[in-house]
Amino acid sequence: MTNLLNSFIQTNQPRIEKTLHDLIKDIIAPQQLKEAMLYSLQAGGKRIRPLYTLAVLEELNVKNEDAIIVASTIEMIHTYSLIHDDLPAMDNDDLRRGKPTNHKVFGEALAILAGDALITLAFGIIARLSNISPELKIALIDQLSFSAGAEGMVGGQVLDMLGEGQSLTLAKLEQVHVNKTGALLSYSILAGAIIANASEEKKTALEKYAFHIGLAFQIQDDILDVEGTSEQLGKTAGKDLISEKNTYPSILTMEGAKTELQNQYNQAFQALETVQMHKGLLVEFADYITKRSK
Repeated sequence: MTNLLNSFIQTNQPRIEKTLHDLIKDIIAPQQLKEAMLYSLQAGGKRIRPLYTLAVLEELNVKNEDAIIVASTIEMIHTYSLIHDDLPAMDNDDLRRGKPTNHKVFGEALAILAGDALITLAFGIIARLSNISPELKIALIDQLSFSAGAEGMVGGQVLDMLGEGQSLTLAKLEQVHVNKTGALLSYSILAGAIIANASEEKKTALEKYAFHIGLAFQIQDDILDVEGTSEQLGKTAGKDLISEKNTYPSILTMEGAKTELQNQYNQAFQALETVQMHKGLLVEFADYITKRSK
C-alpha cells in the first residue's frame, strides 16, 4: 500500500467508524436491536465501499459535509447483506470478520430484523440530508435501490444460489458477480460522482471503472477463498468448494483466474485514462483490491 492510499485510509476510516456509531446510537429502537445492528457494523472490515465514495470526491476536488454520511449508509447496506448472507438459509456461516456471525450471537430472528433495520434506515438517512440538493438525493436513492435490490445485489445473490451445484459458463458467472458484488461497489463509486455533480463524461468513465474493478474484487475473493486461511480472511476459507459454487478458479483454473484479474484491472485503468484520473487514489485502490490478502 502506498503512502498516498495509506494516509487516505488512516484519515477516513476513523471518521467512517464514528459516523456509523453515531447514526445508530440515537435512533429510537429496542436496545437489543440496536446492539445487533452495531455488533455487525463494528465487527471490523476494510470499509472499501465508503472509502471509495470519499476517494471519488477527493479526486474530483469536491467537499461536502454529508458525503461521509452517504458513504456510511453504503456500509450499512453492505453489512445488512452480510448478516443475511451468513444465515442458515443462505450460506450458513459461523464466522464473519473473525467473529461469530450475527445469528450465532443474537439468534436468527433478531439477525434478520437487524439486517432489515439497517437497509431501511440507510434510505431514510439519505432522504434527510441537509447539504445535498433534493435532486441529487433522489438520484442517490434511485441508484441505491437499483444497485442493492432485485436488479443488483439481491438479484445476484439469487443467481448465485440457483447456480450452486451447476456448471455455469463464464458469461453467467460474470452476470452473478456484476450483480452480487459489483453492483454495490459500483454504487459506492457512482455515489461520489452524483454528490460531486460530475460531468456525464466523468460519470461514464467512473461507471466503466466501477464495472471492471467490481469484477476484479470478486475474482480476487475467489482466489483468496482457495489460497487464503480462515484466520487470514476472517471467515471460513474453502467455503466455495464445499458449497459447489462456481468461481473464477473453478472455471478458468487458478492461472486463468489470475490472468482475468489482471485483465479487469487493465480495463479499469483504461477507463480512468480517458478522463485523466489514472494517477491518483482510484488507481491506488485498484492496486490494493487486486493485491489484497483478505
